[in-house]
Formats: sequence, structure tokens, C-alpha cells
Amino acid sequence: MQVLVVGAGVIGLAIARTAALAGHDVTVAESTGGIANGVSSRNSEVIHGGLYYPTNSQRARHCVRGRRMLYDFCASHGVAHRKCGKLVVATNDAELAKVETILVQGQTNGVEGLEIIGGNAAHAMEQELSCIGALWSPETGIIDSHGYMRSLWGELEDCGGMIAFETPVERMSFKASHWHVQFSGRDAGMIEFDAVVNAAGLGAQALARRIEGYPSDRVPRLVLAKGNYFGFAGQPVFSRLIYPTPIDGGLGVHVTLDLAGRMRFGPDVEWINTESYTVDPRRADGFYERIRTYWPGLPAGSLLPDYCGIRPKLTGPGEPAADFMIVGPATHGLPGLVNLFGIESPGLTSSLSLAEEVVDCLAA
Repeated sequence: MQVLVVGAGVIGLAIARTAALAGHDVTVAESTGGIANGVSSRNSEVIHGGLYYPTNSQRARHCVRGRRMLYDFCASHGVAHRKCGKLVVATNDAELAKVETILVQGQTNGVEGLEIIGGNAAHAMEQELSCIGALWSPETGIIDSHGYMRSLWGELEDCGGMIAFETPVERMSFKASHWHVQFSGRDAGMIEFDAVVNAAGLGAQALARRIEGYPSDRVPRLVLAKGNYFGFAGQPVFSRLIYPTPIDGGLGVHVTLDLAGRMRFGPDVEWINTESYTVDPRRADGFYERIRTYWPGLPAGSLLPDYCGIRPKLTGPGEPAADFMIVGPATHGLPGLVNLFGIESPGLTSSLSLAEEVVDCLAA
């Protein structure tokens, strides 16, 4: 089967690689000049445990299964990663009650090794940490996300697949048992495919609207939630990921570590109307306030604007977080087409599991 995957982010690459391994002839169309130039390059590089997501949701199922698959992939393909674990910390009684509900939800989701520990035990693990209790998640880790995506790309090419860079999709229509896809850019022209996967991230809704005959009521709204990160100007003081209790729209300003040993804080949640990748230095004031609830020793002047990403959300402020949307032929009625909407965190962790579901959907 001739398969087109639109988008060379982590989800698109995982789907393309999985489809190629299944024997399909795969082409990836990417509008920019390289892989991972959108959502996939602007995250915390965390391998999530699967704690928070509602029972039987797509996010819960794919995160837990995808995490196990991702650790196996990293081990077998030499992708740098570290299972450092994380602490979800409580600094007052209300937060402790919230942490206890997260424990129950994580156990319901099948997350291994979770336990509530007291403030003294948490302080013994991380000397700079101040809390009255914490949830310990030993299965959480960090990954070289770009190394992972390069590995997916390499395996795609080993199986005969290819990526067409600087090749936006202008429109597509289903005629005579094939998808007729019109491209612009470097490889402009019309090519026929048997199946198409829309993994365009922030551009997924816009692409869906350019699909002839696609029901407009099946295109969800896109809500932009910017997440800003600040770097720490000093040596890391934590060896594990430290998360506060979740907030509206995200998981709170947490301690993120990378494999090079740097320590950053973020992301926050900044609801925006248009794409913007500038970090406002004034937002540091809110970061200091939030971080000092669990790290009172954070020095003044130690936070520096770093980078930001944009979550492709389907719901806005004050609304319950939407699940991943995997919209296949059984839902929209067009054969050989899968649209992916709202694939935000834990998308990277879920990528290999999501890829299998999408490829199975194409074959159905």
C-alpha cells in the first residue's frame, strides 16, 4: 500500500516507521526543511509514567503502553535515555490529598512502582526539596528526543521510506480508489496514494479543512497553549524530576533535567491566539513564586529565558482536558484516511503505541 504521512514530527515519524516495517511504501511530506521543527522539538523530553490521565482514555492507554515500548526501543536502538524517576510533591494538606488521588489514578492506569512517601523521605532523596509528602514514580525518565526521532527516520529509510522536505500539502481528494494529493514547494505536483495520515500537529486542523468531502463538523477547534521554560544559571541541585501538583492546562512548573546535566523549569501555561516563540522575561516572577513553594533556596536572578513550545490543545481555560483524537474511516466515512488532532503531552511517550493503532486502522 502507498501511504502518505503528513508531518515529520515524532508522531509522524513513528507512524511512518511502523507502516514501513509492516511492508507499506511510505512517503512523509514535511512543510519545513527538517524533522521535528514544530511541537516535537519544544518539550520537556520526559518519558511519562502515565499517572494523570482518565481511566480508559487514549492518553492513559497509549502513555503506559507507549512508555514500555519506548524504553525497549531506546535500549535496542542505542537512544540515550535515563530512568531517573520523578517526585510529585505536596507542600500543604490540600496538595497532599490531590497527590493521593493521582496515586489511585496512576495505579488504575497500570503504572508500576508508585508509592506515597513522607516529606522526610523525599528530603532524603533530594536535599533541596521542601514538601510534606510526595508521590514517587520510578518509571518516569528523560530521553534524547532528537536522537529518538533520528533513529525513527533511519529505520524508515532502511525500510525504503522517504521524507520529502519543503513539501506542503495544498489539498487532497479521494477519487477512483486513490487519494489524489496536490503538493507545493520543492516537490510540487499531484501524486496518488492508497492511504493518508494527517500528523501535522499544529497544522492538523487546517489540513483537514483542505480535504475535499471531509465533514467540517469532524474538525475540532484548535486552542494554543504556550509553555515557557526558564534555564537555571548554576549547577543542578536535583537528580530527579520534581513536579508540583497539576494546574489548569498543564502539569505545573516542574524541574526538568536533560542528559547533558542541565536543569530547567517549566512549562507554564500561557493561552495565546497566534503562534509565538518568544519567552517574555517578565514571566520569571511567576516562576520564582511557584518554584519556591518546593525549593525555597532558589537564588534570586538565577532564572534565564530559555525556550517555549505550543501545545495543540482541543479545549481552553477552565475546560476539562480533551483526549487524543484519532479519527479514522469508521468515524468520518472516507477510506484510507486517519486524522490526528490534539496530540500534545504525553504524545512523545505515546508515539510508538499510537503508531501501531494508526497503522492497524489503515489496514482495516
